[in-house]
Amino acid sequence: MTALEELTAGVIECRRCPRLVAWREQVALEKRAAYAGEEYWGRPVPGFGDPRARLVVVGLAPGAHGANRTGRMFTGDRSGDWLYRALFRTGFATQSESKGRDDGLRLTEAWITAPVRCAPPRNRPTAEERDACSDWFDRELDLLTETRVYVTLGQFGYQALWRSLGRSRTLPRPRPRFGHGLEIALGDVTLLTSYHVSQQNTFTGRLTEDMLDAVFSRAAALAG
Repeated sequence: MTALEELTAGVIECRRCPRLVAWREQVALEKRAAYAGEEYWGRPVPGFGDPRARLVVVGLAPGAHGANRTGRMFTGDRSGDWLYRALFRTGFATQSESKGRDDGLRLTEAWITAPVRCAPPRNRPTAEERDACSDWFDRELDLLTETRVYVTLGQFGYQALWRSLGRSRTLPRPRPRFGHGLEIALGDVTLLTSYHVSQQNTFTGRLTEDMLDAVFSRAAALAG
């Protein structure tokens, strides 16, 4: 078993945050009507992708009826539809749809993760829950030794990644203010930011597919 596989096994068994454990399991039992016949994952969701990733995508947390149902990051909801289409168009994914863990999708030189591994109520984890999950996140980033570029989706992921990177390297001060399309050179890696692919942004036009493609096209260029 590789170090990343050992980390994945540990993540899946984690029960550190009582509120998140209760919520993810409640959702898995009550289910959404559209998925009533499916068995929900209902556990922490590990990172997913190519262990030799040069690109690491950082989200927020699993969706209640997306990754909390399917067991794979950004899989089974509209946010994931947007993300995987962009990854496919820029050569990081082998297909444009992500429906379930057995759908054949593979990532090429890319990895997808989140600083919080359990679906939170109203998509709002607390600072304490983020911190309780931080050692999983830190260890995962450390094991992805080929990383050349990070793409953060949303302000929560940006701030969590900044905190994580700051534990192992000196970062600029003050932290640049979050905004779509930000690019920050950090020595041997570059950090890019995007608005999150949530429906709140994609349905309103705050984030368009062209905007998302521009971020991942730049990531592809930087990743080499």
